[in-house]
Amino acid sequence: MADLGPGPHRSGEIAEELGRKVTSVAPIRNNLISKGMLHSPGHGDTAFTAPLFDGFMRRIMAG
Repeated sequence: MADLGPGPHRSGEIAEELGRKVTSVAPIRNNLISKGMLHSPGHGDTAFTAPLFDGFMRRIMAG
């Protein structure tokens, strides 16, 4: 999701980026929402709760 930018992003976009079906990423999305890392600003939309978190994730994943 971080590779898509700051968001919000549609669930279908995120699933496509991962090469998976929306139904397979929905439980992961719900788990991250319950942990407070993501939120849903609108139906089917997903965004990071912390500003600039997408950039942080890209930096740490780059190694």
